[in-house]
Amino acid sequence: MKVKLHRKSEKNAKARQKKVHLLLQQVVESRVLPIKKRDIQRYIWTTLSAVGVKKKRRCEVAIRIVDQDESQQLNNSYRGKDKPTNVLSFPSDLPPEILAILPNRPLGDLVICLPVVLVEAAEQGKTADEHFAHLVVHGILHLLGYDHELGETEQKEMEAIEIGVMQELGMMDPYADR
Repeated sequence: MKVKLHRKSEKNAKARQKKVHLLLQQVVESRVLPIKKRDIQRYIWTTLSAVGVKKKRRCEVAIRIVDQDESQQLNNSYRGKDKPTNVLSFPSDLPPEILAILPNRPLGDLVICLPVVLVEAAEQGKTADEHFAHLVVHGILHLLGYDHELGETEQKEMEAIEIGVMQELGMMDPYADR
């Protein structure tokens, strides 16, 4: 179920989206899941707001939508796992003195494998849109330093944020099927 925003909320949402500079590269497309830049910006800003990132400075994120071959190659190169994966996160690692002079705060890069997203959504009984949104939220949290693989406490914290963001977006709890 999607939440209908009032006119004032719509204007605020559009203003916040402008605070997210999104570089989007789409190598693969699907009629089942058309990728819309404005939707991704909304997912990102809602995530940033949920963790207290202030809107004083624009943030920059690059997202590349790839096929299974590219995802598998990157996953193998960077994580030692020879299989495609849904999302890979590459946080920005620029030194503070460089970050201070940049006009935008670079968060990093996300690589999302569209075919894996579609298969997982079908297997999990989720809509492709909601699963994609969840993976953007999940990836952004990784760019901000959250890591569910560090332990149960970190996993619970990250999942709680994801659930809250998805609810704020008017979407289902991504972990409800457990």
